[in-house]
Amino acid sequence: MSRSPRVGLRTAVAVAAAAPLALTLTVGAGAATVPGEIEQPVLEMRSDKELIEVEGYEFRDLNGTGELDAYEDWRLPVEDRVADLVARMSLEEKAGLMLIDTLNAACIDGVRGAVPESADNFINSQHMHRFVFRNTVTGPEDAECGESGGGFRASTSVTPGEAASFTNAVQEMSEATRLGIPALFKSNARNHIDPDARAGINESAGAFSAFPKEAGIAAAALGEESLATGEAPTTGDMSVVEDFAGVMGEEWASIGLRGMYGYMADLSTEPRWYRTHETFTEDAEHAAAIMETLVQTLQGPVPEDGSTHGLALTPETRVALTLKHFPGGGPQELGLDPHYSFGKAQVYPGGFFEEHMLPFEAAIDAGVSSIMPYYGVPVDVPEVGGEGDYPLTGFAFSDSIVNGLLREQLGFTGYVNSDTGIINDRAWGLEDATVPQRVAAAINGGTDTLSGFNDVQTIIDLVEPAEGEPLVSEERVDLAAERLLEPMFMMGLFENPYVDPAVADATIGAEANREVGLDLQRKSLVLLENEETEEGPVLPLQEDSDVYILGDFTEETVAGYGFDVTDGNVEEGEERPSAEDSDYVLISMTARTNAGDYVSNSPESGLDPENGVNPSVIDGVPGLDGESLWGAADACVTQGAESCTDSGLRFGGSYPWESSILDFTGMEAAESWEVVPSLDTIQQVMAEVDDPSKVILHVYFRQPYVLDEESGLRDAGAILAGFGMSDTALMDVLTGDYAPQGRMPFALAGTREAILQQESDTPGYEETDDGALYPFGYGLTYAADVEEPTTPEPEPTTPVPEPTTPDDDGTTPPVTDGDDTDDTPSPAAGADDTADGDLARTGAPVTVLALVAVTVLLLGTALVLQRRFGGARG
Repeated sequence: MSRSPRVGLRTAVAVAAAAPLALTLTVGAGAATVPGEIEQPVLEMRSDKELIEVEGYEFRDLNGTGELDAYEDWRLPVEDRVADLVARMSLEEKAGLMLIDTLNAACIDGVRGAVPESADNFINSQHMHRFVFRNTVTGPEDAECGESGGGFRASTSVTPGEAASFTNAVQEMSEATRLGIPALFKSNARNHIDPDARAGINESAGAFSAFPKEAGIAAAALGEESLATGEAPTTGDMSVVEDFAGVMGEEWASIGLRGMYGYMADLSTEPRWYRTHETFTEDAEHAAAIMETLVQTLQGPVPEDGSTHGLALTPETRVALTLKHFPGGGPQELGLDPHYSFGKAQVYPGGFFEEHMLPFEAAIDAGVSSIMPYYGVPVDVPEVGGEGDYPLTGFAFSDSIVNGLLREQLGFTGYVNSDTGIINDRAWGLEDATVPQRVAAAINGGTDTLSGFNDVQTIIDLVEPAEGEPLVSEERVDLAAERLLEPMFMMGLFENPYVDPAVADATIGAEANREVGLDLQRKSLVLLENEETEEGPVLPLQEDSDVYILGDFTEETVAGYGFDVTDGNVEEGEERPSAEDSDYVLISMTARTNAGDYVSNSPESGLDPENGVNPSVIDGVPGLDGESLWGAADACVTQGAESCTDSGLRFGGSYPWESSILDFTGMEAAESWEVVPSLDTIQQVMAEVDDPSKVILHVYFRQPYVLDEESGLRDAGAILAGFGMSDTALMDVLTGDYAPQGRMPFALAGTREAILQQESDTPGYEETDDGALYPFGYGLTYAADVEEPTTPEPEPTTPVPEPTTPDDDGTTPPVTDGDDTDDTPSPAAGADDTADGDLARTGAPVTVLALVAVTVLLLGTALVLQRRFGGARG
């Protein structure tokens, strides 16, 4: 089962990517040399407006006057262009910039990628120029027409070329408006393998090159660092993050996605929070390094001439980030999500408020374009550098959080983008306020653009009321308009916002890009246990074995590695074959929630006293006083609101009273959790083999689940932690073609009780009775013993606990994959066996591989640099 050697992949892939990259670089980014020192950018017009020529240079006549105005002159500083444009704009046009909402490609008369009717209202009536794109982008064989193009959940899937054509069509509509202001499209994360993607928080990868989830990228970075240093990881090797972001930025820009709702800088200190799967790590320093690298790779460096007042934005920027959720959305009370009224409380009982801000500070220092505050209400959080606590309102409404902390204290100069739906659905702390009052509170509190809101007249009426004093000044609207226009000028959208559909088809999911993703998938896998048997370690798998598969495996893929495969996955009602005579049992499992029928104000669910009450957070506040039923905090109960945000948990999550059940035994029995495959089936299969060491267990940790002792899962001979990966990547590691090298980006609790005892803002479980089963940074490999990691000690307001690794009896499990009595000196942690002349897993001598790597490096360096920092936007 010999396969390609794992040497020089990044540079080798760069060479292989030359064709699609070269194709991309020919479109939209070229610059012609004209008389003098100034470079002429490539311009494009698609409406009835035309290019004009002045002093030997071409310009876009965006307002159709036939004359060159300052905002149309790309030679001028951005500051001057913005000031000129804002002075020309009406109040309606400036207020429209402050709105952003979903605009999906539709299917009209059987044609996918069409512009829906809502676009005309958004652009020409509401004066909007910012949109969220939520369509799944997939291959031609999978793209299909849906019922509509609008709405929060896109029902039409499109090809890359169709997506590019759609954004071009919207850009043409924007160009045709009075002042020709371009559009900026944003999206949630896309390039990740997520078996349970939820509309509104992340999209499925579809045709995009697939990488592990965010935690997998963090795990790979930690592993790469440990592989290079031979020591326990600290902040990770950021070349892994650069490789990911280089591919992502290229693919997004090719369809006109120049903005992102992400990434999440939140820390995964609260395992019960359902959105933990979008976080990278529990470690603040590791997260800070990742955020800095993402900004530097996707946006580029901050120009040294000071022209962008600290923002890392230039025409070479691929994707401008909106980092979320300030000041750190991880520590939710009981892990309950503030998308829902029962989860509005954000708490910091361990005193780690400032540590949760560290990743945001790193991103701000790197020049991040935009910041998104979360829905949550800070409970009992002292003001940083002030007196008293922060007010009990959602962060986006908080002047002291946005204007005081984010801008004045941290020095952020970009724009603030609210989370979606803060006005109509999730105005926590302002439930009794009217919609205009909520809008005024958000704008005056420092929020520049309102996500999920599309009524420009509301803002106009706040500035120019029919009677009474204005609640919002026009000066504040001007300031927001300036902040929102600056990135669009800096990124060159006013010169050419268009993309080439053919380039999009050639770029997204290109073979070279997919190879980078596959390699990172392999690197993300964490080996937690590898039992030593009489025949040696359980892994890697022995060739020509009889293998039984259960769970998320494809029989054809496993058989392709030379195994005789018995598939234990059967349809309901069919008899499952026995695993009794198998050499190995491969199980791939996870857990997911199934609580879509939850309605908070229903007597059968939220208001059922059998389900208990909301946590005690704020005395006297219905639903948060420790005495109210779960639905009592709902707006449709307390205020008689027309809409009820907790009518079905469409963004995911268990029933709120089951949020603390993260152990597999508990989830198997819970009403709103589902273990896949069922724990009962897994236990039956494990009982059918005569030796549990034959069982190899891969767990997709969407959240930091608990491998509880009662479940019997710890008895497996080998246990691996995955964060989203293909069968191929997993089998490459299980067979030994690639040695596992990932390290845990967060600790795994030893018991459910440890999760209950853990404070929501604190990493590691050190202060709990049962501690961590596996700490941050833990991971084994096939090649050598691995040094036991400890959590690095930051400088918090209260000490960061160092995780422990108790076994069932409270002792620390051995961190080894072989006979730990061997006195032979071991190579560095994660080192390849070839250091001792063992070529079994590489297939080629080290000297040959080194020569290959050097050759490839020389050919590929320029392309790697181009991918990361420069070139066209397709």
